[in-house]
Amino acid sequence: MNQKIARFFEERRPATPCLVVDLDVVAENYRQLAAAMPDAAIYYAVKANPAPEILRLLVDLGASFDTASLPEIREVLAAGASADRISYGNTIKKQSDIAAAYALGVRLFAFDSLPELEKIAAAAPGSRVFCRILTSGEGAEWPLSRKFGCEPEMARELLRRAARMNVIPYGVSFHVGSQQRDPAQWDHALATVGRLFAELDADGVALEMVNLGGGFPARYLKDIPAPAAYGEAIMHSLRAHFGNRLPATIVEPGRSLVGNAGVIESEVVLISQKSANDNRRWVYLDIGKFGGLAETMDEAIQYPIVTPCNGETAPVILAGPTCDSADILYERTEYQLPVNLRIGDRVRIEATGAYTTTYSAVGFNGFPPLAAYYI
Repeated sequence: MNQKIARFFEERRPATPCLVVDLDVVAENYRQLAAAMPDAAIYYAVKANPAPEILRLLVDLGASFDTASLPEIREVLAAGASADRISYGNTIKKQSDIAAAYALGVRLFAFDSLPELEKIAAAAPGSRVFCRILTSGEGAEWPLSRKFGCEPEMARELLRRAARMNVIPYGVSFHVGSQQRDPAQWDHALATVGRLFAELDADGVALEMVNLGGGFPARYLKDIPAPAAYGEAIMHSLRAHFGNRLPATIVEPGRSLVGNAGVIESEVVLISQKSANDNRRWVYLDIGKFGGLAETMDEAIQYPIVTPCNGETAPVILAGPTCDSADILYERTEYQLPVNLRIGDRVRIEATGAYTTTYSAVGFNGFPPLAAYYI
């Protein structure tokens, strides 16, 4: 919680639940990552937070954009970016959406299967394509394995096929998992990509680009390495696996740019116990999984929670307000809140600038989407 956001809450007293994002923090996060990885093109992962205020800020700072859908592409263009700064990075796209993106000027597309490659070749001829490979996601707090990517052997064959189609085989991508706190994880993937580049070069297919994906973390309850640690580790791995023939590189940060820039303020709706000898209070907030905190699924992302109360604390179970038994935020993870916390008190959930407004349901149980302010 910084003074700028705290002052906004005190002066405006917005209705809860709501998110407040400090754009100055987003800008500083971008500058730090750019300094740590000066040779990489930064493609902001729009899905993390597509607010027009954030997109316009990043356009002005020189960012490019990783988009997951046609509406995101249109939002980025509306924010002032040119189409050559956009990657259509979702590997699951309707052919009509590929064609529409192509008509808007997008020429960079991801794929991880032959049918997807064929759709791109048909709807976006002459475009550059990159193939996503599978990674283990080891060490990530929010793994992204299995649904996206293919085995390296398949990627080699797909890129060889692409060279015989009406597209340009441009590179390889991977994602080491969201909220990846181990910089060494990029090395395992880059070793595989380095072999792929060499094998394809021998096949007569000269690739140019490695998409290093996202995964750069935000700080929640645990400390994280500085951006420079990631930059140094990744550059070391690139040199180790590519020698003097370094490829062009792309990174796709989302959480690391906007996560710590936002704070959600919520109200305590109910505090109760389930039996007379229950040693943990249930604290129900006016926001839960369906209101924007979907990343508490399996208690994967553990947000810092602060209250205005002081004094003795005790363990609690935290839950949301909906009539759905899945709407429990933290039960296995021990959270402690003050014993003098009362119904009607406000609590602040920190580092919530990423994947909250976009995960907020529209009308589940009648609750409105998460309100947001950008300052």
